[in-house]
Order: sequence, then structure tokens, then C-alpha cells
Amino acid sequence: MQAAVTRKAASVTDYRALAKARLPHFLFEYVDGGSYDEVTLRRNVEDLRAIALRQRVLRDVSAIDLSAELLGKRWSMPVGLGPVGLSGLYARRGEVQAARAAAAANVPMVLSTVSACSLREVAACGHVPWYQLYFVKDRGFVSHLIARANEEGCSALFLTVDLAVPGSRYRDARAVGGRLRRAAEVLARPSWLWDVAIRGRPISFGNLEPIVGKSAPLADFQRWIHDNFDASVSWKDVAWVREQWKGPLVIKGVLDPDDAREALAHGADGIVVSNHGGRQLDGALSSARALPSVANSIGGKIPVLADGGVRSGLDVVRMLALGADFVLLGRAWAYALAGRGEAGVAHVLKLIEAEMQVAMALTGCASIAEIDEALIDRR
Repeated sequence: MQAAVTRKAASVTDYRALAKARLPHFLFEYVDGGSYDEVTLRRNVEDLRAIALRQRVLRDVSAIDLSAELLGKRWSMPVGLGPVGLSGLYARRGEVQAARAAAAANVPMVLSTVSACSLREVAACGHVPWYQLYFVKDRGFVSHLIARANEEGCSALFLTVDLAVPGSRYRDARAVGGRLRRAAEVLARPSWLWDVAIRGRPISFGNLEPIVGKSAPLADFQRWIHDNFDASVSWKDVAWVREQWKGPLVIKGVLDPDDAREALAHGADGIVVSNHGGRQLDGALSSARALPSVANSIGGKIPVLADGGVRSGLDVVRMLALGADFVLLGRAWAYALAGRGEAGVAHVLKLIEAEMQVAMALTGCASIAEIDEALIDRR
């Protein structure tokens, strides 16, 4: 069954099915779920799919250039791997496998603070990722994380600001049962058990080891998140980070134009329009709905990135037409990693590239610069 799905995987949706078949139930629910009734999670996908593009004909699209520049580097396409927590539990040393796939495709990767593999381990594979940072109450530890990013040669810091408190996630609460239940779910997935739980040791929360230890179980990790994320964070704390970090600083988790303008005023070098994959405030705007007004408020002064609901190269083109300069994948690459490891992530990036080629050809765009709001069919 698993091999059949792998051979026939032709889309991100196919990889979601493979991830569900391979991961223990509680892990699949963690990556797949959103907050409350998952209204925003669904909106992210549905609102993006509802964007109609203008099909144009008799344009010379014989040579299509997908390359795009962001934060001082030219990338093969305006797509990157966004930060996904615990992705090292989806495949053996998962973040390292994903980083290798990103390097081969010449696209960036943003490593989560709550990754399973440490920044040092991922950087050692030869593809130094950008680093995503959360605020916690211990400012000394935040300073330590920033210093580590500097030491490892990270060229950009992504400060996630939409997690003052963790969203209430019904699926997680239902899925994370007692130890015996989790053990039964692990035993029901022997390929994952062998690949990750046995061959993937040591299993830890790499960047958090100094404060949670080297063998903290998932339940302890979630308790630490609830106890240590800082609800007192304000724009003055962004200024504090700006003082310590001299490289590009990107603010992730912006949905409101006023917050976008604040980010610009506080020295941000970019923003990410994001609702945390529908995992925070349920009922919030989808990224696709929020993006145009946020992008307009920035007026091209700094790059605007976006994530949320992207499941194809066509979706990437839609995000670009809505005002994004660059698009981050989340669940799309996490499903692929869970399904086939590095090969799955590499395949999804090739799918995204091929689908972008088709979408651009059929809308008459030969380069990324030609994709703008005029591409949207508003009839």
C-alpha cells in the first residue's frame, strides 16, 4: 500500500495521504491540525484556490524564468521551506534531509526554533538555513539563540510574533493520549518506528536542549511551550532583537496593515503574511485574503513573503499575483518529508517548479516580475 502511494504521488495531496499512512496518529494530527474548529485552516486552502487567474494566449512563453532574488541571493524560484516544528520526527534526522533537498533545488529553508535537529547539525550538512526565532520569557536564552545563529553563519533571522499564547488545538488534545496509547500507535507504524524511533536516535528538541534536556518527551515539550512563551512581548522587544542581530530581520505572522507598517518602522527587512497555518486564532483571515492590503501598506519598501494553504505551484503563482514577493511552504514539505524523506521533499519542489511553469505559460508570464495583480480575473 505504502509503496503504491509513493510511486503514484503526483501532488502534495498524495503526500498528505502517504504521511497519514506512515506517521503515528498523534504525530500526523500534530502536523495536520489547526486551532479550534479549524475554520482558518480550511480558509487558507479554499480562499487561495478560489483565486481565478486570467488565461492569456499568443504570448511568447517559450523561455520562462522562475528565478527570484530575496535577502541578497538569487534563488531558482520564489519558494522556500518555511519553519515547521518537530519535522525531525517525521523522518530520520528530518530537518537535515529537508535542508539537503532545499540546497539541491537552490531554494532557502527556515529552521524552526522547535526543530528536532539542532541548528548546528543542520548547518553541518552544508546548507546553512535561515533561523526562525520565538520569544520566550528567558531573554538570556533568546540572546543565546541569536548568538548561535550568528555563530553558525545564518544569513537571516525570522522572528515569529503571532504566538504570544499558543492556540487551542482540539485535535492535539484528543490525539495526545497516555503512554500506552502512544506506544500502540507507534507499534502500528513499523516503518516509522525503525526509521525514526530506532535509527533516528538521539531524539530531542535540538535547539532547546539547554533548557528542556536531551530526552524530553513530547508531553513535556508541549508543557514547556505553554509555560514559557511570553505574552508580554511588544514592539520594544523587536527593537531589542534588532540591536543584537545585524543581518536581515524578517517579522513573521503579520495579517494587519498597521502591524506591517510597525514592522517597517522598527527596522524589519521583510515580513511574512501568515496566520501560523491556521494554528493560532481560528476565524482569522486567510493569508490569501490578508495579503493584498498588507502588501499595499508596505508599498514595495521591503519584501513581502506569504505562507498558508499553498499546495501547488499554481497556488504559488496566485500568492505572487496577490502581492507576495516570495512564498514559503509549510505542510506541503512536511507531508513530503513524512512520506518519503529527502526524496519526497525534492519531488515536491520539482512538482512546484513544473506547476509554476505551466501556470505562468498559460497566463502569459515569462518571468516572475510579470506576475502581479493584473493577473487576477475579478469577473
